[in-house]
Amino acid sequence: MIGGGKVYWGKKADKEMDDGGSNGVVVIFAWSSISENHLTNFVDLYSSLGWDSLVCRADFLTAFYPEMALSLAFHLLAELVEELKTRPCPVIFLAFSGAPKACMYKVLQLIMDDCEAQIHLDDSQLVKNCLSGHLYDSGPLDFTSDLNVKFALHPTIRRMSGPSRLVSWLAKGISSGLDGLYLTRFESQRSEYWQALYSSVEIGAPYLILCSENDDLAPHQVISSFTHQLQELGGEVKVVKWKNSPHAGHYTHNPIQYRAVISNFLEKAISVHLQKIRQLGERARTHDEISELICDLQKVAVNSNQSLIRVATGPCDHFFLPSSVPYQSSNNNNNDPSSSSQEEQRERSSFRTIQPTSINAHSVLGQFLFDSCVPKNIEGWDIRFAGSLNGQPYATSSSRKNSNLGFKKRLLRSRL
Repeated sequence: MIGGGKVYWGKKADKEMDDGGSNGVVVIFAWSSISENHLTNFVDLYSSLGWDSLVCRADFLTAFYPEMALSLAFHLLAELVEELKTRPCPVIFLAFSGAPKACMYKVLQLIMDDCEAQIHLDDSQLVKNCLSGHLYDSGPLDFTSDLNVKFALHPTIRRMSGPSRLVSWLAKGISSGLDGLYLTRFESQRSEYWQALYSSVEIGAPYLILCSENDDLAPHQVISSFTHQLQELGGEVKVVKWKNSPHAGHYTHNPIQYRAVISNFLEKAISVHLQKIRQLGERARTHDEISELICDLQKVAVNSNQSLIRVATGPCDHFFLPSSVPYQSSNNNNNDPSSSSQEEQRERSSFRTIQPTSINAHSVLGQFLFDSCVPKNIEGWDIRFAGSLNGQPYATSSSRKNSNLGFKKRLLRSRL
């Protein structure tokens, strides 16, 4: 028992079922308008269908104090998340009468991250992934001062004999008292309440609404407007309407039809849960493929950058340029009978990689390219030959005065 109500587990499903446990969890949101005995009948119903029940029974005033509803919602989600971490399974939110305002809308705000108070992101995502159905029995209600009067006046008081004017005065007095206590900020709470119910469409779970034509607490006009709005937002909604069953008494007056409708909805919830699992698997595989592609691109970029910024540091470190030797040899062998066939072979292999000729970084060309890239305020470089490598001369450099003149002389000498 906590402030605002209580949360407890109902009867567990038979653990010796073929699948080793229950089919899922039905979270039952109940208000003070539902008696304990009446609530037990629904726990037994879902247990016989192979589902566990997590019951959240809110006090009457919790519907008018958001702080109490939020505290109750935290406690409920703690119990539900602990169960889902052990065994992820389909979850259905079942709300009776005014229970959506008493607690359920705060639960929706928490898992949809529409509340100042927050739970862990992984926990909210887990609940959203498992939530596979929304079920409203005799609701949701539109909380107005008129509704407060209907709930505040016990049915026996409304049916008592005597002057109707006395009963009317009593109702007006209760209505004025409730307005003075709650309605100073009740309109903002009412808007927040409906917005939370509509935002649940984003979870992607179907809706089942059970109602009656003669229900004065949950008028058909309110149910119809709620249904239409959900459909406009893209929700999948099914409405089952009876003619004479009382408020929250559809199961009592229509047990066979009620059980059949609920059984079909539970089967649909299981299929929705399996579909969500497949979608999550596909997203995970797509994410892994994209991550692997990004890693490959990063490796290619790193290797490319290393090859571009690589600077020769010794005689064996050199740059590669396309060789002109084959063309020189072809010019020198114009009189060779096999030169024409060699030229044809080169033309046929024009797209093949040409064997590069190494040019040392300390050669005349390498030193010239390096010298042209240095800032102007740095002294020039003196080129002097130090020997040959693979038949190609290479040079070393040192800084000294009149380097420009020495460079020109050595450049002319190298050309000769």
